Amino acid sequence: MSRSDCSLLDQAFVLRFLFYPRRDFPPGRTDDRDVFFHVADGIRLGGRLHIAHKDSPIVLLFHGNGEIASDYDTIAPLYTRMGVSLLVVDYRGYGKSDETPTASALLDDAMATFHNLHEVLSDRGLDDSRLFVMGRSLGSAAALEIAAHVGDKISGLIIESGFASARGLIERLGGPLPMQLQGGTDGFDNVRKIQQVNVPTLIIHGEEDQIIPVDNGRTLYESSGAEHKRLVIISDAGHNDLLYWGQDIYFSAIREFILG
Repeated sequence: MSRSDCSLLDQAFVLRFLFYPRRDFPPGRTDDRDVFFHVADGIRLGGRLHIAHKDSPIVLLFHGNGEIASDYDTIAPLYTRMGVSLLVVDYRGYGKSDETPTASALLDDAMATFHNLHEVLSDRGLDDSRLFVMGRSLGSAAALEIAAHVGDKISGLIIESGFASARGLIERLGGPLPMQLQGGTDGFDNVRKIQQVNVPTLIIHGEEDQIIPVDNGRTLYESSGAEHKRLVIISDAGHNDLLYWGQDIYFSAIREFILG
């Protein structure tokens, strides 16, 4: 599959609406759950690894905008208690990661993270043979980049509150669209990518999502090339409160998808 051209999304006036980076606090805080990925010369991404047990399935999670990996410290036990390890990775400019974010870097770094993953997990004595890639909101672009290009090397794909169109996302965020994006170009190409995905796929979306409306989840589901796919819509839930309205439904779907 050809590489997506995100140059239009990398323009400064678009990036101001697309990314809301936040640093870890307090600065310099370290934790034995911290992991790091070298994604380019002199550039390192931070992440947090929550281990269930050494041979458990692993979810590689790319989080939503405005979030950082350590935000998931309180959610991670819900994964580890059901026997699933969770690895959350920050984008450039987020958490403990270097540099500043761009759309192109988000996709490039997702692939670099995947290619360095075996070494990072092996250093912790973990088996990565059952790897599931998950993307929430903005992170759906990173997860789909991996699934579309190296889907044969993962066990499944999970998309939570994902967007179908970069144009639609920017418009909902109130940002200006580059002239070219008003035509047929999309940048992240999430729909085109999910058409190439043939691994089992789970899509979760809030019925009342006002940031990325539920039609995006339906479009991704209908466009998916996966033979085994499931769409879970959580009633009354918006973009950031899926666990409030449907924690049991949410984790039951993930448990069934990963553990059977």
